[in-house]
Amino acid sequence: MNIYTKETLIKRLREIKAMGWIVSARQGNAGGVGNTLEDLLGIKENNLPIPNAAEWELKCQRIGTTSLTTLFHVEPSPRAMKFVPQILLLKYGWKHQEAGAKYPASEMSFRQTITGTVRSDRGFKVIVDRKQRKILISFDAGAVDSRHSEWLKLLKKRVGLGEISPQPYWGFDDLGHKAGTKLLNCFYVQARTKKEEGKEYFSYENILMLRKFSIHAFINAIEKGYVYVDFDARTGHNHGTKFRLRQDKFPELYEDIQNI
Repeated sequence: MNIYTKETLIKRLREIKAMGWIVSARQGNAGGVGNTLEDLLGIKENNLPIPNAAEWELKCQRIGTTSLTTLFHVEPSPRAMKFVPQILLLKYGWKHQEAGAKYPASEMSFRQTITGTVRSDRGFKVIVDRKQRKILISFDAGAVDSRHSEWLKLLKKRVGLGEISPQPYWGFDDLGHKAGTKLLNCFYVQARTKKEEGKEYFSYENILMLRKFSIHAFINAIEKGYVYVDFDARTGHNHGTKFRLRQDKFPELYEDIQNI
């Protein structure tokens, strides 16, 4: 593995940018844009070997992508209640789409990707409470789409149609600590893509050096709908609760943005 200083890494990234169109090292792979850059840099995964410096990561994406990237996993509070499997799944869950086929007929699901701007078709929304310094999950039965009327009837019998009580939440300080250890300083590289004769090519064009993750910017991004809360639980297995981000908004989470 190659060892870099920040200066030699910047020099090498500029050289790669000057190369123009480069054939993908992982044809047909969604992660090819990052894998190809890692190969060109002579590194493994996205960890940058820069001695005597704070931890750095390499983030790479296609220009124009609308996909989401997972920032970190963290379960809501109160943690002792095991909120996702014990409350959201059991009381607010619905029949799994593969119940009776891949899974038993009794298999339940609570799978939702929720934003802070609009309620989901099942009435859920992310709420920022700046006074209490909490991120909460809210439910409004009046916002449930008519397609889910039968589920709503079951919900009324199970738990009623009021707000979730108590509401699952994450404290600002807890999220700041979690994000501060996971969202490290990073080199953020965007690439244009094209296909010719069945092969994908990348041109690495925008290179940013991002430092000083900002919890305030993170909270703002939740309110703007750039950050999503993703629940993925089914009977007997919680795949984990994730905070996910629109990839093109990644630089907005940092105080120090340097175009190199």
